[in-house]
Amino acid sequence: MKMLKIILIAILVILLIVTVLMIALAINHRVNLKKELKLYQPLGQMVDIDDKKMHIYIEGEGDHTFVFMSGHGTSSPTIDFKPLWSKLAVDHKIVVIEKFGYGFSDVSSNQKDLDTLLEDTRRALSILEVSGSFVLVPHSLSGLEAIYWAQKYPDEVKAIIGLDACTPGAIELLPKPSKAQLSLVYLISRIGLSRIMPEEEMKYNLPLLDSNEITDHEKLIYKTMFYKSSLTKDMLKELDWMKNNAQHILDHDIPSHTPMYFFISSQQNDDVPGWTQALTEYLESITLKQSMILDTPHYVHHKLSDVIAVEIVDFLETI
Repeated sequence: MKMLKIILIAILVILLIVTVLMIALAINHRVNLKKELKLYQPLGQMVDIDDKKMHIYIEGEGDHTFVFMSGHGTSSPTIDFKPLWSKLAVDHKIVVIEKFGYGFSDVSSNQKDLDTLLEDTRRALSILEVSGSFVLVPHSLSGLEAIYWAQKYPDEVKAIIGLDACTPGAIELLPKPSKAQLSLVYLISRIGLSRIMPEEEMKYNLPLLDSNEITDHEKLIYKTMFYKSSLTKDMLKELDWMKNNAQHILDHDIPSHTPMYFFISSQQNDDVPGWTQALTEYLESITLKQSMILDTPHYVHHKLSDVIAVEIVDFLETI
């Protein structure tokens, strides 16, 4: 009995120490977030939508208006897309949408059905007086939003340039983390455990930290946004709506007359068998389409932005 009591006391002491450490980390995280958000101001414009602020970055002028739409969990879309948009902004207008819960945008209580996501984006563009026929550039999960945009407002979409963008068929292939896994990652994000992540692990999660495509100042912002928005409530809700949104697209006609060019990651297909087939099969129903398989990770625009930028411009000239 005496030994059992000693073990129980030891366990309680360890739990107490861990709890104190977690509280200390959480307080430190909160303090640092306030300092960082004062230091790193939004790169673009903040737009008021339903008493929440959405961050939109705009640069350049030209014949085409590219609307960049981030994949799930991209904590800083504006900087994440920079290797590609910086090349297109020389001769065209680029717009980067940071949805609620992403980058500098507020966290919201909005649902994540396709209609809500799309109308939030369209309202933000309208407020900023950005109009015209858009070239949508979705990455990953936002491929669903881009396809739905073409279905619902075909006159607003000149083309879709998919950066390893999801199609309804691809959604069925994606493994969904368990509630326990998501809760753990959310807890890690909220208490700031990511701040003690080893440098190599940080660069694995944020490969642009090793890139010459962004400045040192932007790398600091990139890390700050990761600490702030590595997994938000909005991002969690998007996962809950993912299959319903895919089905919603299937309930509508394929936007076959919207030109599409898909850049597809071969490495993503290694991780998600059938990925390439799901994307290329969707293109079979599109009248004017093209695809390119790239030997890169899922964030195809990080490594081969030069190639992608040239291909995009050439493709648009055929429309």
